[in-house]
Amino acid sequence: MKGKDFIFTGLQSWDIPIGSNAVDIAREIARDNRVLYVNGAVDMMTFLRSRNDPSGTHRVDVVRKRKSPLRRISDSLYVLDLPFITWSVNEFPDGSIFDYFNRRNNIRTFRYIKNIAAELNFRDIIHFIDNDIYRSFYSKEILNPFFSVYYRRDNLLPLGYWKHHAGRLEPMLISKSDLIVCNSPQLADFARQFNPKSYDVGQGVDLTAYDPFREIPQPPDLSAINEPRIGYIGDINSARLDADLLYNLAKSRPDYSFVMVGGEDRTFEKHALHSLKNVYFTGRIPKSRVPEYMTALNVCLNPQVLNEITNGNYPRKVDEYLAMGKPVVATRTATMELFRDHCHLCSSLDEYREAVDNAIRETDPEQIKSRILFARSHSWQNNVQQIYRYISENLPKHTKKQ
Repeated sequence: MKGKDFIFTGLQSWDIPIGSNAVDIAREIARDNRVLYVNGAVDMMTFLRSRNDPSGTHRVDVVRKRKSPLRRISDSLYVLDLPFITWSVNEFPDGSIFDYFNRRNNIRTFRYIKNIAAELNFRDIIHFIDNDIYRSFYSKEILNPFFSVYYRRDNLLPLGYWKHHAGRLEPMLISKSDLIVCNSPQLADFARQFNPKSYDVGQGVDLTAYDPFREIPQPPDLSAINEPRIGYIGDINSARLDADLLYNLAKSRPDYSFVMVGGEDRTFEKHALHSLKNVYFTGRIPKSRVPEYMTALNVCLNPQVLNEITNGNYPRKVDEYLAMGKPVVATRTATMELFRDHCHLCSSLDEYREAVDNAIRETDPEQIKSRILFARSHSWQNNVQQIYRYISENLPKHTKKQ
């Protein structure tokens, strides 16, 4: 697909310090099309929190008229920061009051976006909504795009912030979108209840930094820890990870070192894991240093707790682990079945113990090569080609020849 005009609105800003599907997809689409990536308008609470947040500094400066709202990233890629503050509406009771104020926010947002798109001479706009249930709910009526795509990459319904209104609004947003694309079969199955044009397009991963054949020094704080090192790298969040499983696994294998790399939520900070002598928490690290820490691990973990959030969630980190040729031990979920030929999938503590014991001894070159090739098949180019396929199949007929 070439020569189209895309507008992206979503949950994650362009400047987010961690990986973002929407940002990566936008970059890939901008290779052959024009893209306007819109950072969501900030409400007052977000504005106050962002004043001292490096990733939010630019947005604050735009609101204060210190910087231009529009940035040109490349010849075909623009980033727009909205130069105003919207109402905080999530705490309103679900129903007409919430809908009224949310609609007012949407009107202000998408009228402004529409004006900027006109200045850029965007035509026949394809609107890509990244899981943005509230802030993009009325976009089809206000922006009036030629074609709308809703990207469902996470099940947000069980999460605290989304419990108030998403259960009612997301099915409605799915129903009125022209196309739904999802990064797992389970998320697509849910969407298909409300829109038959719902498809699993898989996941893309940027693996350019994950080269197992490149000389990567091990970080000193991990080099000082005895091998074998069994580790997890990412957000250490109790909504997604099973702290009790990790505790019992580490306690039953005192000769193994268990390394947790990333920021912890309060549940993990207070957990008995910190009392075990063979468990190490490194704290947050920059994304650019993740390959260094991965290199130092003998086995990589994805110890998810099985719930509504994780069962259909695509774990990008597993592709990163495999791209480095690492043996992986993970909780068996519906989406993890996609990895069953390349990972140890576990449903109990006993299975985890056995899998970790076996994974430590996996050094066969052919097995390592197989992991690497499988991970590299999940490129953003392949992922976006799938998105293009379904857009092309569902665009109004007179545009398909373009």
